[in-house]
Amino acid sequence: MVSMTLHWKVVIDSTDPHAQAAFWAEALGYLVEDNSALAERLIGAGAVPEAATVLVDGRRAWRDLAAARHPDDPYEEESGTGLGRRLLFQRVPEAKTVKNRLHLDVHAGPGRRDAEVARLAGLGAKVLREVAQPGGTWSVLADPEGNEFCVH
Repeated sequence: MVSMTLHWKVVIDSTDPHAQAAFWAEALGYLVEDNSALAERLIGAGAVPEAATVLVDGRRAWRDLAAARHPDDPYEEESGTGLGRRLLFQRVPEAKTVKNRLHLDVHAGPGRRDAEVARLAGLGAKVLREVAQPGGTWSVLADPEGNEFCVH
């Protein structure tokens, strides 16, 4: 039998992928991917138009894509693309309109949930509600574009 391990990432639709990548990188302690070397090389070779990019924090970035990756995971130095835990935000023309079908749960650790909820709210998240059930308690928040996530 052939064993296969799939490489994956979570892709999230966004109206502003760079702002979302920056929020989630700060929220999770991740790094915003730096694809500037690849973008500059492809523009220089005439493979992509400069209009497919924007300047973000002084670096060339893809206009419609931005990602945040775990700082300890491997990445391709040539492209800046993460090869491990990664959130990719892709630009879509429409804003979020309904409840997420998939959401992230983040775990703050014992006794740290309230402080973490306050920190995330300071980054731009909105606290939607507190949940208390026999199985536990958690906070439901929304990121700056309204995507729900839970803090345990």
